[in-house]
Amino acid sequence: MTPETLIAIFVLAAATVWTPGPNNALLASSGARFGFRATLPHALGVALGFPLMCFAMALGLGGVFLATPLLGEALRWIGAALLLWIAWKTFNAKPPGEGATNARPWTFLEATAFQWVNPKAWLMAISMISQFVTGRAPLLEAAVVSGVYALVGLTSANGWAGFGAALQRFLRTPLRLRLFNGVMAGLIVMTVFGLLFADLRP
Repeated sequence: MTPETLIAIFVLAAATVWTPGPNNALLASSGARFGFRATLPHALGVALGFPLMCFAMALGLGGVFLATPLLGEALRWIGAALLLWIAWKTFNAKPPGEGATNARPWTFLEATAFQWVNPKAWLMAISMISQFVTGRAPLLEAAVVSGVYALVGLTSANGWAGFGAALQRFLRTPLRLRLFNGVMAGLIVMTVFGLLFADLRP
């Protein structure tokens, strides 16, 4: 890849992973509820799980969805339903210890697995692969795109978790926490309706 292409990948990766979406809303909410350190496994699962999905897509998984459109449709609606459920749980989330005895941050594996049913993640992966994976050197191209996303994703995931953690003191009152949870849940719902009718085909 030329230096210009590499710069373009970095710019597009930063633009897509830093913008509000389900991952970032959940990370900010977790940071606000549980703190930055406890949210780190969640952040790492997002930052590394999405590049893993990109790598698999670049090596040919996207062709499976092109050959079986119903699989893409199933993913779309299952992901939308899951995100709406997560938005509802986020809106009603309480601080640990206040009627939420089982409340805990997501684990690394949970956050990694979530990427595979996140419609925004699929759309991002397909968009990047269609632009920058030409098939001339598939393994190298897949590694470059995934590596860039991993580097940029680490800054984004930790940044959003840190943003939420920085608001912990401000969000100690029930009303402020409810408003914050409402904004984060709203971002997830907006993403669902924005991506529900997006074309997930490679």
